[in-house]
Amino acid sequence: MDEKTQNKPQDKPKEIIQPSIDRLVVSSSPHFSTKDNVPKIMHTVVLALLPASLASIYFFGLNALLLGVTCVIACMLTEYAVQKIRRKPITVWDGSAIITGMLLALTLPPSFPLYAAALGSVFAIGMGKQIFGGLGYNIFNPALLGRAFLMATYPVLTTTWSEPLTKAAKQGIDAVSAATPLALMKFEQKLTPHLDLLFGNVAGSLGETSAIAIILGGLYLRYKGYINWKMPLGYLGSIAFFGAIFWFANPEKYPDPLFHILAGGAMLGAWFMVTDMVTTPTTPIGQWLFVIFAGFLVVIIRLFGGLPEGVMYSILLMNAFTPLLNRHTKPKVFGEGGQGGIG
Repeated sequence: MDEKTQNKPQDKPKEIIQPSIDRLVVSSSPHFSTKDNVPKIMHTVVLALLPASLASIYFFGLNALLLGVTCVIACMLTEYAVQKIRRKPITVWDGSAIITGMLLALTLPPSFPLYAAALGSVFAIGMGKQIFGGLGYNIFNPALLGRAFLMATYPVLTTTWSEPLTKAAKQGIDAVSAATPLALMKFEQKLTPHLDLLFGNVAGSLGETSAIAIILGGLYLRYKGYINWKMPLGYLGSIAFFGAIFWFANPEKYPDPLFHILAGGAMLGAWFMVTDMVTTPTTPIGQWLFVIFAGFLVVIIRLFGGLPEGVMYSILLMNAFTPLLNRHTKPKVFGEGGQGGIG
């Protein structure tokens, strides 16, 4: 050791700063930090459903309001009771049960009995959600499962429609039975004007009467970043594409693509049901396959099935394939498999 080195003062050891244990978070991937949480997202969806709900009250009056309130209360009470019995944390105020109740009410005819609506709500929450373990574990959309249950239990009541009060008032009566635009097209070859479908004032379930009210709510969810754009546009685009094929083949017999996406429950399904974070695929390819096949099923059921509407069955059927789509469209992990992979 030379002299200079011997005379050089020893460097002061650097102080090692130990991170606070409170700032360390150990968890499995994905590591994504956001201020959003389940109650915030769910209550935003509730807000987005208000335009369609208010439009239904405007067109169908007090019974539409009572149906909505009945379904929401029945869903919340069922969720509370099941969680209480199972001794699970009570999550009734996170907004998910409210959404199920509102969506179920929007799929019902305006004159549907309140007791039957309550029964459908109990089934939607009990068998469609809580039996699987609660929010995040259900396979099928709970509201649509409740609607399917009511369809099987009360087939006449679920297919009995009435004209909006605004139309009935012009005729000087309180209410009058009427066919939906899809039924008119399927069984009588009568096409409802597109503007009537866009703004409302047509017979149908509470959520079928005004496409523009549903679009407003859906665009708000997209603005908030809570829905993936490819799901509603892919679903509606698929319905329009397959509807256009038959329309080009025989425009006298089959409705045009715009009618397909404005009539019935296509808008409600596109913006508020195929966008469900729980029951639809999480992979990009899986999402595309989901909406394409669901849209195809809507057109096939509407044109060739025994029912004039096919939205409910198209989404429920594709819900059953969601685990399969997630499994087989999962992107490969970097370094896993392949010729140059590590694994």
